[in-house]
Amino acid sequence: MSLLPKGVYSSTRAIAGDTGISEGYLEQLFIPLRRAGIIKGIRGPQGGYLPAKPLKKITVGEILRIVEGPLEPVDCAVKNNLCTREAKCQSRAVWKELHREITRCVDSINMADLVRAYEIMDSPEYQI
Repeated sequence: MSLLPKGVYSSTRAIAGDTGISEGYLEQLFIPLRRAGIIKGIRGPQGGYLPAKPLKKITVGEILRIVEGPLEPVDCAVKNNLCTREAKCQSRAVWKELHREITRCVDSINMADLVRAYEIMDSPEYQI
């Protein structure tokens, strides 16, 4: 739906056909995304969904947290006092750094970036 012109609604059927994701699964994903204000929808024959705010303001990290939950690889990456070995744990520092890098990466990419990347890749001049 981010690839459509601004203000154009896309049905779950059309999105499913374009992406290969089932309509049922899309509807499950869209419930929390609507609640969070990422997308908005209208019912009816001309209805469908569209982004609820500018694509530059929607990050991949925000979407992932809404549909998947927290991004930490293990609980102790962000919470203290979960383990008696915490003070001596060599792997905790690795988990914390991994969490920081995952967060930095997904929060630095917005939907406008993904649309631009898709348009470049879909361009006839695109070569690998």
